[in-house]
Amino acid sequence: MARTQGSRADITGPLVREHSLRLFARHGYAAVSMRQIAAEVGVQAGALYAYTDDKQALLAQLMTGHMDRLLAAWSDDPALPPLARLERFTRFHIAYSLDHADAVFLSYMELRNLSPDNHAAVSALRRRYEDQLVAILRDGQAAGVMAVPDTRLAAMALIAMLTGVTNWYREGGRLDRDRVGDIYWDLARGAVGA
Repeated sequence: MARTQGSRADITGPLVREHSLRLFARHGYAAVSMRQIAAEVGVQAGALYAYTDDKQALLAQLMTGHMDRLLAAWSDDPALPPLARLERFTRFHIAYSLDHADAVFLSYMELRNLSPDNHAAVSALRRRYEDQLVAILRDGQAAGVMAVPDTRLAAMALIAMLTGVTNWYREGGRLDRDRVGDIYWDLARGAVGA
């Protein structure tokens, strides 16, 4: 099917991803049809297939894209003391999550809807991110400034706690982002026995 007159691939492709992300995050992957996405973008449903093979491929693209951007945005500095690295990770994760709340929600809530191959690909990216925090925790234990019984479990628990901020935080609310970061940093430090 031909592209809608006046549409452009460099504009329509990003719009497909943007509207799909918003619709999936608001209504759930299973409840959203390709026709709904097309209507939001302003193209015919068949035109979407110029940008994705199907809805499953679109979901996988959104989730791997989110993880790729998250991994690219974070950089650890192993020269810093482990507690400083943990604080940087804590504040980074909160800020990134708040800035990309729909992608974070999708990444956690729709993992179950991925095909086995797509699930494996997204899980591998998630593990690479978790490994960054595991390394910080291991270095903290080796330096004697952190105490956790299982670094992998502690890393996943910390990430879940930090990601949870997207469920309740609202700009202009009782706490600003800096104060939320301060409180979560206190919680993270306590969680690792520091």
